[in-house]
Amino acid sequence: MTDKRILVVNPGSTSTKIAIYEVVCETGKQDTAQPLNEVFIETLRHDAKELQKLGSIADQLEFRKQIVMDALCENGFKLADFAAVVCRGGLVRQLPGGTYRVNDALVRDCRIGVSGQHASNLGALIGSELERESGVPAYIVDPPVVNELSRIARYSGYPSIERTCVWHALNQKAIARRYAASVGKAYEDLNLLICHMGGGVSVGAHVKGKVLDTEDAVSGEGPFSPERAGSLPVDKVVDMCFDSGMSEDEIRKTFTRKGGLLAYTGTNNVQVLLKAAAEGDESVQEALDAFYYQVAKEIAAMSIAMKGKVDQIIFTGGIAHSQVVTDAISKLVDWIAPVTVYPGEDEMVALAEGAWRVLTGAEEAKEY
Repeated sequence: MTDKRILVVNPGSTSTKIAIYEVVCETGKQDTAQPLNEVFIETLRHDAKELQKLGSIADQLEFRKQIVMDALCENGFKLADFAAVVCRGGLVRQLPGGTYRVNDALVRDCRIGVSGQHASNLGALIGSELERESGVPAYIVDPPVVNELSRIARYSGYPSIERTCVWHALNQKAIARRYAASVGKAYEDLNLLICHMGGGVSVGAHVKGKVLDTEDAVSGEGPFSPERAGSLPVDKVVDMCFDSGMSEDEIRKTFTRKGGLLAYTGTNNVQVLLKAAAEGDESVQEALDAFYYQVAKEIAAMSIAMKGKVDQIIFTGGIAHSQVVTDAISKLVDWIAPVTVYPGEDEMVALAEGAWRVLTGAEEAKEY
């Protein structure tokens, strides 16, 4: 690598995060848990009303790109300083995991929102513009629509409905590689059950480097979470659709944003719930116990993808910061395999590591 710095751009609904990482390990093999050193990070906040005035998500492109450029300039950085620009991947078509070069097809699908509209769709658009202006290659890494499901896992139970997945692919894949490096093995040599717990919950069956089963966590498949209802009895859902008087949009929001612990307790703040339970609120404790049970049941079910031969169970995501939660679920699943906890979700370094693997030759960039 002639230049050792990687620029990361992560657009969110009302913010754009940027970070710069410097290469510490220049080998293609990830033989260190921290191959990159963070030298700069900043969260650029946006007023939601101002963004709405711009129009669609794609219409925000010039505004978002310019504030990234301004922030770099103000802090003494130039695009020519970087070996790569890597951006958060959006809701593109379902694809295998990996690091992808930003190309015209990827930009087109992000612009139209082929799998839905989300601020992360701006990532590839910004990356494309920065590459056009500087010649620095732009990438995305493990977008949430990574689909490596086995053929039999794609069966839903009804022929015209094929199971797909929208899940915490970026963090799960990064944590899998981090754990593998910590035990001196390759990700492709391990069977890992990784449970990401945040606003939504996804459990991935990582079998020799491929996730052969996981959920469409955005639509609510799998266990209920702080705000998603999870898998529900079909007949009851049909009744609500026809009898509740709610619109299609209201029904979707009820199950994906107003379900789970929020619906049962009135809050999606797990720390608040843990405090209430510790102070003797039995109804809150029971709701938490049900949450632990559903997550554990999903972990056990996913072990089927690896025929029960599990090397490690890993908890990650924001909720994994709570030892009370991880201990409770561990007691239900540690008969399957040992448990490790990597709390939080560091999307920025995970994105940088994807570009680093390509730049050092450990991985070949994929074409969309």
